[in-house]
Formats: sequence, structure tokens, C-alpha cells
Amino acid sequence: MVNVLVVEDSKITREAIVHQLMQMPEYNIVLTIENAANADIACMHGNIDLILMDVCTADDESGLEAARRIKQHNPQIRIIIMTSMPEHSFLQKARKYGCDSFWYKEYGDVSLTEICRRTMRGESVFPADTPTLKIGEADSKDFSERELDVIRELVSGSRYCEIAQNLLITENTVKFHVKAILSKTGYRNTLQLVADVVEKRMVLPKY
Repeated sequence: MVNVLVVEDSKITREAIVHQLMQMPEYNIVLTIENAANADIACMHGNIDLILMDVCTADDESGLEAARRIKQHNPQIRIIIMTSMPEHSFLQKARKYGCDSFWYKEYGDVSLTEICRRTMRGESVFPADTPTLKIGEADSKDFSERELDVIRELVSGSRYCEIAQNLLITENTVKFHVKAILSKTGYRNTLQLVADVVEKRMVLPKY
């Protein structure tokens, strides 16, 4: 029997996940919670084998940070990170923090039940890359890592001088990256860029 903890703040999504898991008799749902900050406690008080962890949970608690803490103290617990947001950094952080698998709720063709079974067999199931979005005239994959850093800072409301300080680059370099980003997207200004990026959830403000 696989004992499962579900961490998901959306009631509809949580119920859908529970319904899927109930179709697998070898899986036992021990607990469902909304806030990733409580996942550590749940692991201490329950015999948890598998955690289905949403990235953005109640009270703005990060499922990725919770996964990092749990893996440090309970490396035997397998964690599948879940998200509907194609934020570029999520996939990288999930790998860095030792998560076992990653599931995009609204993208891809691998079901959650398949990922659960493969993960519990010892397989690490990760998508090859984040989903490709159209940002103006550009594809999200057209941006470099540094350009994505700059976009994330812009989404956070940082001014050019603050971006330079946060990324340890010069203000002229920030302006160079912004000019390149606007050229790729075809937007006239950063307000148009940020509005599109936020709407499509390509990045989140330093989450």
C-alpha cells in the first residue's frame, strides 16, 4: 500500500486528484491539505510514501520550498511536483531540490496516475522542458536565461537600477536585455510585455 499526502489549495483540483487516486486500490490517501507549510508536520506524524505537491499553495506558501525541506529530512519520501503554471524556474527548482517527478496539470499527455505508478517504481518523470507560450511575436523558449531573469524582475515591479543590483549587472546591461526582449516580442514598452507575461503566467514575481 502506498500512503499518499496531497497538497493542493484548489478544492476542485484536490477533489479531482482524490478521485483519480481512488481508482488505484494500491494507493491510500492519508491526508489532503491546502498549505505546503503543513506538509512537514504531516510527514512527521504520518507514514507517508508519496506526496503530490502543488507549487503555489494557500497563504502563498511554496510547495517547492516545502519539498526541499522534506527531502532534506525524509529523502525516502517520493515527491511529485504539480503545477498549472508554465513558470520557467519551477522545473529547474524541482530537479535541484531532489523532487522525484514533475506533472503539468494542463499540459502534456502523461496522466497523473501513470506518473504516480512510474515514480513509485523508482523512475523520475520530468517533462523535457516547460510548455512553449507565445509572448508577443516570440516563443517563450526564445528567451535566454538572463532575459528570463530580467523579465521576472520587471514582473516584480523592479526599476532598472534595482534589477541591476539584484542581478549583479550594470544598468546599461539591463537596458541592453530589455531592448533585446522588446525586439523579440515586438512590444513597444515593458508595460505591454509584463501584461502579456503575467496573463500567460510565463514567470511569477520571484516565486
